[in-house]
Amino acid sequence: MTTSTPLAEKTPGLGLGRRWTLLVTVGTGLLLITLDNSILYTALPTLTRELDASWSESLWIINAYPLVMTGLLLGAGTLGDRLGHRRMFLAGLIVFGLASFMAATAPTPEVLIAARGLLAVGAAAMMPATLALIRVSFTDERERNIAISVWGSLSVVGGALGPIVGGALLEHFAWGSIFLINVPVVVVAAVVGLAVAPQDDPHPDVRWDFVSSVQALVTLVGLVVLIKEVAKVERDGTLLLGAALTTVVAWWVFVRRQRRLPFPLLDLSIFRNAAFASGVLAAAVAMFAMGGLQLATTQRFQLVTGFSPLESGLLVAAIAAGSLPSSLLGGMFLHVVGLRFLIGGGLGLGAVGVAWTLVSVDHGLGWLLGGLLITGLGLGAAMSVASTAIIGNAPARRAGMASSVEEVSYEFGSLAAVALLGSLLTTVYTMTVRLPEDAPVDAARSLTDALTAEGTGPEVLAAAFEAFGHSYDVVMMVCAGVLAVGALVTTVLLRRYGPGSASSAYGSGH
Repeated sequence: MTTSTPLAEKTPGLGLGRRWTLLVTVGTGLLLITLDNSILYTALPTLTRELDASWSESLWIINAYPLVMTGLLLGAGTLGDRLGHRRMFLAGLIVFGLASFMAATAPTPEVLIAARGLLAVGAAAMMPATLALIRVSFTDERERNIAISVWGSLSVVGGALGPIVGGALLEHFAWGSIFLINVPVVVVAAVVGLAVAPQDDPHPDVRWDFVSSVQALVTLVGLVVLIKEVAKVERDGTLLLGAALTTVVAWWVFVRRQRRLPFPLLDLSIFRNAAFASGVLAAAVAMFAMGGLQLATTQRFQLVTGFSPLESGLLVAAIAAGSLPSSLLGGMFLHVVGLRFLIGGGLGLGAVGVAWTLVSVDHGLGWLLGGLLITGLGLGAAMSVASTAIIGNAPARRAGMASSVEEVSYEFGSLAAVALLGSLLTTVYTMTVRLPEDAPVDAARSLTDALTAEGTGPEVLAAAFEAFGHSYDVVMMVCAGVLAVGALVTTVLLRRYGPGSASSAYGSGH
């Protein structure tokens, strides 16, 4: 562990004001990335209607972004170690801006899915660079912990603000505005980034392995298809088997290749560090629960209760309201309370909040908001120090790899939430809906189809709403269960990282 110095002391080569201006700049990039991950939750019904997209196409419009990003993140982090993180951040901003314009003008669901994939390319280049630039710019441990907690809180806030921003824009503008708004922000961030981002030294000896990146992407695609197929009522056996084999074989080949490479995209030995492994698990579990909670709640209150996109976005913003103070305070007091309390306790409190949300959803908005606030309070504490646990337990020269692993854990959590819980919403609906004999055939497929099918009457709607209520309950139970398991596992792993531990942020395996 490094010896702490006064926060006002300058980091060599980068003054105090410039360091924090850099934090604001990379934080802006991160905010754009996380915002685009959740902005479609409230916009999904509008997009589905305007582009005449099926429910499957709608899920792929959401999934294309985290799927491609997650598959490219490991390679992007190592490429940043080789070429320089400043260069990767600025290049990613440019691609992100161009892809945003393409998405805003997409005429069909297929073009929008492709544009979302290109957005992910820019995000994958930027995301590891944001955290790696913090790692190389903030050399004082205490100051770096605070900077990373601010970074982590922006990730939480961005994900929670997405539904609000999407809803607000749809109140006054066409659906393309939810992507077009990125363009001016990208321009400003690029200009400031050129001025303040440090000229970090590239490491040409670090090799970027394109084959490993492809193997990682194939593994993730196979896993997502497998999850979506398992969650269906009518499964395609051939597709299910093919996805399972693809996932297993691609992962096996990827792991074998990493063990042979002098500079692997993923150094598997680093997972032996309990703090690092717990940080990865906490980030994935927290984002899984947050993504599932936001997706299911915004859909329920728009489709069943009749909320506008803005109203449903403001509702789930309670998660951000709860998470912001705990995420900021978590980084400040990490050296006092330790990783175990913040990560294990935070995930446990999040599970309590989701359970509260489940039992209170029919007791009025006040009770529901209370559950969302408690959930945010717990997840904010866990996520604020999960990033510190990950980046603080990797050597500085592999900051890009560590940042990539951190981002993969966040993005995979969101990806799994949409793939599994999005499909689960439809599956449980299909299994539990009890329609009248004269109901339209389409009404049995999903609530969206029931609302738009010709001949839908009050009895059909009542049955559809009841079935979707069952779907919502199941999703909430899954989210609470995953958080509870995550809390238990991380508490056990971090048994040596309690209050006052000298290795609270940096484990002995570092």
